[in-house]
Amino acid sequence: MKVQVCIIGGGPSGLLLSQLLHLKGIDTVVLEKYSRDHVLARIRAGVLEHGFAKLMREAQCGERMDREGEIHNGFEIAHDGVLSHIDLHKHSGGNSVLVYGQTELTRDLYEARDRLGGKVVHNAEDVTPHDLTSDRPYVTYRSNGETIRVDCDYVVGADGFHGVSRKSIPKDVLREYEKVYPFGWLGVLSRTKPVSPELIYVKHERGFALCSLRSQVLSRYYIQVPLTDKVEDWSDDAFWAELKRRLPDEVAGRLITGPSIEKSIAPLRSFVAEPMSYGRLFLAGDAAHIVPPTGARGLNSAASDIYYLYHALLGHYQSGDDSGLKGYSAKALARIWKAQRFSWWMTMLLHRFPDRLEYEDRLQQTELDYLLSSETAQRLLAENYVGLPF
Repeated sequence: MKVQVCIIGGGPSGLLLSQLLHLKGIDTVVLEKYSRDHVLARIRAGVLEHGFAKLMREAQCGERMDREGEIHNGFEIAHDGVLSHIDLHKHSGGNSVLVYGQTELTRDLYEARDRLGGKVVHNAEDVTPHDLTSDRPYVTYRSNGETIRVDCDYVVGADGFHGVSRKSIPKDVLREYEKVYPFGWLGVLSRTKPVSPELIYVKHERGFALCSLRSQVLSRYYIQVPLTDKVEDWSDDAFWAELKRRLPDEVAGRLITGPSIEKSIAPLRSFVAEPMSYGRLFLAGDAAHIVPPTGARGLNSAASDIYYLYHALLGHYQSGDDSGLKGYSAKALARIWKAQRFSWWMTMLLHRFPDRLEYEDRLQQTELDYLLSSETAQRLLAENYVGLPF
């Protein structure tokens, strides 16, 4: 098989890049390790920056998103038994975020690839990039016992944190930065009406909590738990009881509970790999960086990678300009580190840290008090939350 761009990873990043390039006449193939059903079963983020939403529309994948997604102009912070509202629209100069589940977004992208006859290979085993520093890289994979070779101009690694792409960069070239947080999020998805039309971030002495939603009939709730906890430790009744303890009384009183349809514990980590390119390989999304979900930057950071990479490849194929490809890693990382800073800040602001000094607890409370009393601080939060410019 011969294509211009071989994309490893059939999640939203890889599919979006494939769709955008296809619309410009650039031939791609997407190699995905798992089945489509497996990819669509992943329950992930649902808060999209306005820039991400715009990119979906450019990819001709935004019709259902715009019809079913919910525009959020703000969110609440629960603390000391009360709610404080953060007005994103006011403090960001009129911008907002769109709540639309990653599963639905990925489904839209798959349907768009099907509609255009895009090449997406599922159950691709032992995917391996070769000759990345040459001008003729290629990728091999196994399917039904047969080894298949894909010759290409460029390889894009959008295969997640555990994928093969980042591991293809020599260890003496790659530098990795990581912070592991001493807790995780226990998340529950339920077919219940959300407790609030906007997200509620909860700072509480028992630990962080988040009231989120996927639609008006599908709610997503989280509570901070120790890393030693297991999903089996938490019955549905125990989860709802603990969530209510952390919510202000007025919110807890209107919380609608129900059976969980998905329950999982996600550890929190911050991670960045540099550089995000090596020869003719370019990393995107979780293959290069991970953020705690507190600031809703994970999927959105991947979208900014795709934006930069899409325009860099357009420059190469349409005008022979390789400056975008040469500068991709530096440009992507400049925005990624800002997203890292914001996610770290939100995480430090709202979580209960074990073994933290009383001095640090007082600083955390002072930081929150300052945020809620300062329009300047709220503008900084809003600017980052709705999405920094690409």
